[in-house]
Amino acid sequence: MQPNEVKALLESRIDGCDFHIQGEGCNFQVIAVGDAFEGLSPVKRQQLVYAALSDEIASGALHAISIKTFTPTQWSTASENAQ
Repeated sequence: MQPNEVKALLESRIDGCDFHIQGEGCNFQVIAVGDAFEGLSPVKRQQLVYAALSDEIASGALHAISIKTFTPTQWSTASENAQ
């Protein structure tokens, strides 16, 4: 899979989030920013993203995924957002 394919899958399955994807093959790093994470524990946030990719993980199309999640407020001060 390509990063743009992973991004398209996530955008179609989780509303109101921006996704930043890096990686190749079946190993990807996902940064997700959105209001959907407001009030959720870190574990629940991870579960939300994993659930959106469960079919691809089960099929082996995606193997290793690193996920970081942020609300828009958190993202505005996150070191990952330093550009």
